[in-house]
Amino acid sequence: TDFFLPIEDDPFLFGKIAAANALSDIYAMGGSPFLALAILGWPVNKLPTSEASKIMAGAAEICQEANVVLAGGHSIDTPEPIFGLAVSGKVSREMLMLNSNAKEGDILFLTKPLGVGILATAKKQKKMKLEHAHIAPDSMQKLNKIGQEIPAYVRAMTDVTGFGLLGHLIEMCEASDKSAEVYFHKVPIFPEAKEYWQQGCVPGGTKRNLASYGSKVYSEVEDDFCMQILADPQTSGGLLISIPEEKEQEFTTFLQENQLPNIAIGKILKKSEYVLFIRN
Repeated sequence: TDFFLPIEDDPFLFGKIAAANALSDIYAMGGSPFLALAILGWPVNKLPTSEASKIMAGAAEICQEANVVLAGGHSIDTPEPIFGLAVSGKVSREMLMLNSNAKEGDILFLTKPLGVGILATAKKQKKMKLEHAHIAPDSMQKLNKIGQEIPAYVRAMTDVTGFGLLGHLIEMCEASDKSAEVYFHKVPIFPEAKEYWQQGCVPGGTKRNLASYGSKVYSEVEDDFCMQILADPQTSGGLLISIPEEKEQEFTTFLQENQLPNIAIGKILKKSEYVLFIRN
């Protein structure tokens, strides 16, 4: 179950993004979603209900793409618009993916570029160039369907959302009683993100993330952008996947065939003083 305030002005697009984000929780556990219920909060005295219908239409389109039945839901009067889905899925016990089974030596992959938080902030600050306006929405509405097709040898998986890559990797490491190293120059990042970061488009969530877990990270990269993009809060972000080292080439091919980022971004290490080490 996931729901939030609008992050896009277009209600149809907001519905699509909110639906993709909620479905990701099932994909991140290796499951196949099959049923969703809408959660809608709407200021009935402030906004026309026709706009709420557009949100529902966007969500319905994404559910159709995912072969998920959107079987109604519940709505209430709220001061601000809120929308999301409660999703049910299925997975065999053998293929259930958790974030707590990463092993020393495992290789890490990330299936979507980082930078959605910075790009969304640039739009809010009215600094977004027209030719860049599609980048974040295109990424956020893209389904993480690869999660339901993941090979059986995958050891651990989670989706990268509000805590950023660093936060969710820390969760994986602590749940697995391990540390990890991240190769910054190999992490997929929207190239446009640095341009807006340089203009001060840093989400408040980035600063809260770093205040929360920054002490657990040791960085060899002397660049503020490095830590801030790795802590950039994502909406409907990619899957963070841990696989055995001997399966790296096979998994790289699997990702290539699915047209996803296919460069290893890091490695699981023996537990040490810091949870994460950022290498250049």
